[in-house]
Amino acid sequence: MNEYPQILLKNRKPDRINTMEEYRRDGGYEALKNTIAKRQPQMVKDILLNAILLGRGGAAFPAGQKAKTVAEDAPHPRYVVCNADEMEPGTFKDRVFLHANPHMLIEGMVLAAYAVQADHGIIFIRPEYESAAKILEREISIAQAAGLIGKGILGSDFSFDIVVHRSGGRYICGEVTAQINALQGLRPNPQAPPPYATDKGLWGLPTLAQNVETLACMPHIVRHGAQWFKNLALTPSAAGTKLFCVSGRVNKPGCYELPLGVKLSEIIEEICGGMKDGGKFKACLPGGASTGFLTREHYHIEMDFESLKKAGNRLGTGAIMVFDDHTCMVAAALNLTEFFARESCGWCTPCREGFPYLRDLLARIETGKGEPAFIPMIKTMCGHMWKSYCAFAPGGVAPVESLLEHFEDEVMAHIDGDGCPFRG
Repeated sequence: MNEYPQILLKNRKPDRINTMEEYRRDGGYEALKNTIAKRQPQMVKDILLNAILLGRGGAAFPAGQKAKTVAEDAPHPRYVVCNADEMEPGTFKDRVFLHANPHMLIEGMVLAAYAVQADHGIIFIRPEYESAAKILEREISIAQAAGLIGKGILGSDFSFDIVVHRSGGRYICGEVTAQINALQGLRPNPQAPPPYATDKGLWGLPTLAQNVETLACMPHIVRHGAQWFKNLALTPSAAGTKLFCVSGRVNKPGCYELPLGVKLSEIIEEICGGMKDGGKFKACLPGGASTGFLTREHYHIEMDFESLKKAGNRLGTGAIMVFDDHTCMVAAALNLTEFFARESCGWCTPCREGFPYLRDLLARIETGKGEPAFIPMIKTMCGHMWKSYCAFAPGGVAPVESLLEHFEDEVMAHIDGDGCPFRG
């Protein structure tokens, strides 16, 4: 088995976090120290842009480019929001990371804030992550006592504070504009840009929003350089490592830090110890519930953003949910559709009405009440879902679209056989 470098999960311990002293002994806060002393904010943005750091929360937008959209003459106060909401089914990388290296995130937030000259930071965290929230609050206090955040960081004239905000607990709050509304105490409906959050975000002021994993990469990029980060990946178009959450029918599910470009087959067979109970790989969702199914055809695909895009799919959050040859794909798609029907904010018609409609048709097919006419009806509704107000519906419908693309014969077997053929 290949031994890949551990950057984000380095010194991960089974029973406690990496303390600030341990983090600093391993080079932690060196990037911040050198940046405060020697670099202008524009230099930090340039390093991040040259490193090709793509957002790890699912959208894969270049982090450096996003930072550059905060105008130098923009008003103050400015904000950095860390999205630790992580309610994508199958995704638990941020939770694992926060219980391993919280100071890596803190340093990353301060560096991002310095790049855009932000004044305040907010970690928006899901309510189920209460232990992580308490860890963050404690470690933020320790970092502040050491002069690493707060007023006059490391004796400079740059000040930046961080608070932890517990979410009300809905999936839509992970969408950036809905998250901003939630932070302001408003109903978390998404807002179609423009303006973008980096122009008018929290309380109409510039707001840079990034995912936990994205921010955690920043200290290493600033410290070691853009080329170092690009060299971590196994494919030319990719850069860095990725936290992959693997669940489902494998022998060793878990959260693994691996280089972008690692093959799906290697993850399943070597990293995760193969398929469980001697099953055969049938399909997987490569990046959480809002991505489409990959089949045996893509078993050896390189797991990076560009390779998945070429395959007509998305890497998303890197949450790989594995299904074997005993899995009913109709039931799997129905389960995911149930989730999205429940979590829709109800703001726009395609999403509010479309998911219950799809759920009803899939449930009828699964329970032996399906008809051949349901298939074109499902395809038509999937098309309407792309007309929704935000990316929630197009992402949520991806498993259903790929169900019909790759497993229409299985759907027909349900219809022709009066129910699920996988029920013994």
